[in-house]
Amino acid sequence: MPYELKGRNVLVTGGSAGLGEVICYTFAKQGCNVAVNYFNRFDPAEKVRKECESHGVKAVLVKADMCDTKDVKRSVEEATEKLGGLDIIIGNAGWTKFTEFGDLDAMSEEEWDRCWSANVKAPLTLLKAAKETFNANPEGGVFITTNSIAGNSQGGSSMPYAVTKAAQIQLIKCLAATQGPKIRVNTVLPGFLDTEWGRKYPQSTIDAVKDKAVLKHETYLQDCADAFVAIARNTSMTGQKMQIDAGLNVQGV
Repeated sequence: MPYELKGRNVLVTGGSAGLGEVICYTFAKQGCNVAVNYFNRFDPAEKVRKECESHGVKAVLVKADMCDTKDVKRSVEEATEKLGGLDIIIGNAGWTKFTEFGDLDAMSEEEWDRCWSANVKAPLTLLKAAKETFNANPEGGVFITTNSIAGNSQGGSSMPYAVTKAAQIQLIKCLAATQGPKIRVNTVLPGFLDTEWGRKYPQSTIDAVKDKAVLKHETYLQDCADAFVAIARNTSMTGQKMQIDAGLNVQGV
């Protein structure tokens, strides 16, 4: 039976802008209390927090660097304390650097490590930090990450991003296979999103990507955010990837 969202406590990492912002609003509209994680931009995060509260729920801010495992662990602890519990984590934060995909020298070893920390180590740390709380909850816990069609293809903003997102898909499967029955673990793979990050691509690339998509448009942010809600409510789904990409990478599904 569906998992009732009203009254649940949700942590959204990278929640101050882009897809994370829309995810925060979408869960708040469902009656969830929201912990909005941000790194260094307080004003946008505070705007998201206030907008969430306008839906009659509790909303708090959690400042933490999702590339630092100590900060990641603390973010879960702080969200749990401020909200009075934790039921759902949306691991939305990630990291990349826009480079020529085939340039093997485009990223330094430190930047490869940063990609790995944000896209693989952070999701693992989030679930480890929440595991005890999730298992103690009467109805368990929900963990959903934001992945990318880059994890299913050989292209995107950078090779390190594609490689680490592919690793994240395997991580999600491994976590789902081992951390049940009370913890459900899934991931969402968006296509091109018209966000601050997405607009770092040249306009010619953005136009080409939209034209390549079967539906001839970008991945709409609200459509993508709605997928997180659908997955959170679905008590028969774990270890799965849901691709929301306007038909940009049909073969990757």
